[in-house]
Amino acid sequence: MKFKLLHTDPNSKARAGIVHTAHGDIETPVFMPVGTIGSVRGVTQPDLEKDIKAQVILGNTYHLYIRPGMEVLEKAGGLHNFMNWHKPILTDSGGFQVYSLSPTRKIKENGVEFTSYLDGSKHFFTPESVLDIQLIIGSDIVMPLDECVSLPAEHSYVRKSVQLTHKWLKTAKDYHDNRPGEKKQMLFGIIQGGTYADLREESAKFVADLNMDGNAIGGLSVGEPAEEMYAMTDKVVPFLPHDKPRYLMGVGTPDNLLESVALGIDMFDCVMPTRNARNGWLFTKNGIVNVRNSKWKDDFSPLDPDGESPVDLFYSKAYLRHLHMCKELLGMMISSIHNLAFYTWLMQEARRHIIAGDFATWKTEMVKKVTTRL
Repeated sequence: MKFKLLHTDPNSKARAGIVHTAHGDIETPVFMPVGTIGSVRGVTQPDLEKDIKAQVILGNTYHLYIRPGMEVLEKAGGLHNFMNWHKPILTDSGGFQVYSLSPTRKIKENGVEFTSYLDGSKHFFTPESVLDIQLIIGSDIVMPLDECVSLPAEHSYVRKSVQLTHKWLKTAKDYHDNRPGEKKQMLFGIIQGGTYADLREESAKFVADLNMDGNAIGGLSVGEPAEEMYAMTDKVVPFLPHDKPRYLMGVGTPDNLLESVALGIDMFDCVMPTRNARNGWLFTKNGIVNVRNSKWKDDFSPLDPDGESPVDLFYSKAYLRHLHMCKELLGMMISSIHNLAFYTWLMQEARRHIIAGDFATWKTEMVKKVTTRL
């Protein structure tokens, strides 16, 4: 389990590499479809593998712990067997739920108490227990417990939060390193610090010094302007080792991905391609299509003549609009497959241009295209 850096772009910080995991290699830069509860919404596993060509998917420790629960996953032999997906899986630790479920959680010095959204029962996550849960899940890349701070936030609060995240990370690393048995899981560190450059730098140095298997940037893409996200990413990257993968958590739009690749990021995840798909928004090589608009009502041309998935030539814009207007599930499924296939293509194309040495020029033109409203 390691990362190999293969190419760097001469006119940006963009990189192309390979992450070697127990369930296969991941070519970077890469987008990871989000399968929070062991399912990428509206998409079957054969769709993911054959049409979307996903290399790795993301699951969520908190949600899988709540349902189906560890007893079921342990009996199944882990999430790979349970969902019949045998490529790599990355699991978030539940740290994002510290942010998203703030009304029903309590942060303490040694962990976080959650109230189950199912039955109101109390559950306590510690840096050690989230690794135990992820060991049962069997994910290839695991994340430590951290606090994702709501923005905006006072500098004093974010500093305390960063210090707590660092304490939890050190505990998690010691526990992971000293656990008996073969280490088949990669443990990443998470850099926090809100939108404060000094705290981001402090956190980046601390995490880098721990020599984790990979390094993640958390606590961004939570409502701050994109320019601030880029600025914080650019602040952090110089302190991260070249021989470890870099993961920007929860990002984002196609242009977000391209700009962040240019800053030196290797891995991404986001619910946007499937969430927007369910609302009729399609990302394409030439711009954004809102298929619910009346202009597509009698457009019987292929969904996307330049698309990367079989659905793009099989269905028309008019038919897909009809499905969405009728709230037919098939319309959401088709749109989700299309968007995820586009995201996969976008990262593969970025990789190709990094290797060719002309990524920076290509990126500038591609950002203009993918942000155009059609």
